Amino acid sequence: MSITIKMQKISDLPLPTYAHKGDSGIDIYAAEEYDLKPMERKLIPTGLKLEIPHGYEGQVRPKSGLAINHGISHANAVGTIDSSYRGEIKVPLINLSDKTYRIGKGKKIGQLIFAKVEEAIFEEVEELSNTTRNDSGFGSTGL
Repeated sequence: MSITIKMQKISDLPLPTYAHKGDSGIDIYAAEEYDLKPMERKLIPTGLKLEIPHGYEGQVRPKSGLAINHGISHANAVGTIDSSYRGEIKVPLINLSDKTYRIGKGKKIGQLIFAKVEEAIFEEVEELSNTTRNDSGFGSTGL
């Protein structure tokens, strides 16, 4: 199954593509260089704008290699790109290590995945149905 995503380049970086058949996401790249200091957060541009069809979202996720090898993650864990957004995709990187990390132009800073979303219709009720869990929350199944 596939969807068509319109991409507009606003930098000199190549358009991202899937590295391997069956990959879930495409790598996205930094459109500028930056030295990210320990515990610093910075919004890094990708040089891409997208037109995502209604009924889908883009999810920007961290790269596991950056996290494990350099302590670099995304400040919002998973970012959502709504189908109505037409601005440049930017990635909020955070440096969780004790060393400055050089973000080079054209270096991988995340991966982009597209997912189908449903629009919810809300119905106000007096009570919700009972379950075996009900309102038991954090740690309810034991640690």
